[in-house]
Amino acid sequence: MNRRELLASIDIQLVCADGFDDAILGICERAGGLDVVAYDSKKCIDILMSNDEMDEAEANEYFYFNVVGAYMGERTPVFIMTTSFEVFA
Repeated sequence: MNRRELLASIDIQLVCADGFDDAILGICERAGGLDVVAYDSKKCIDILMSNDEMDEAEANEYFYFNVVGAYMGERTPVFIMTTSFEVFA
């Protein structure tokens, strides 16, 4: 069972971003808000570079304008930029 199928088996309606199943981290729970699908931003960009033969600049532009910038209602997925906290030390 892939990640999207696993999410579909949960008894809540979730909105997924097409083409980024391998970047799914899980479900984001928010106080006062609906649960939404959470994605790894870097993995999404890597998928665009790999599958759509974009260079890093093209993939970043496409991702932030067309994916992160796409509002899909109150269940719009969230995109998480993971980082090492050592960078901030």
